[in-house]
Amino acid sequence: MTQSIGYARCSTTHQDTDSQGIELRSAGCQEVFAEKVSSRAPLEKRPQWRRCPETLLEGDELVVSKLDRLGRSQVEVINRLSDLRTQGIYVRTLGGPINTRGLGKLAPLVTGLLTGLAEVERSLIQERTRESVEHRRRTGGNLGGRPKTAEKKERLAVRLRGEGESYRSIRDQTGLSLATVQSIPKEQAQETN
Repeated sequence: MTQSIGYARCSTTHQDTDSQGIELRSAGCQEVFAEKVSSRAPLEKRPQWRRCPETLLEGDELVVSKLDRLGRSQVEVINRLSDLRTQGIYVRTLGGPINTRGLGKLAPLVTGLLTGLAEVERSLIQERTRESVEHRRRTGGNLGGRPKTAEKKERLAVRLRGEGESYRSIRDQTGLSLATVQSIPKEQAQETN
């Protein structure tokens, strides 16, 4: 006899999995695995997710409220769908759009199509990122990282440090953060004297 097993996950302390659990049980799940964990947490930090597939046998069904419960990225979700399908485990989301049992022989085709779309999306994201970085390089835009300290303030901070001023005094006189002032190498300050 086949069974339906549910998996519920929420990522913040302000949320809870109770409503997902109720929906999953209403959808016919005999057992529901639930946990509060970030979607970015690696598999080893998701004990309920690791336990859930262990209870599923060929012909069983995994039910989730939304596809994003299955993984940290679209590629991971699609890979997980493919792995489950290979094991003969069906996947259904509440309210659609996935029901691999209902898709029957089309399930491998849909999973393959989703895999192809994920590859295209990853490629497009990489391409847009490269184009954005190149554009910012050409136009002198910000490439990220810590903002540069104004040269005039930096020279003043170096001079004050060389004169033996305290970090806090330099911070107050220059308006630089204490961390920035503390990052001035002592050798650099001594060279200016």
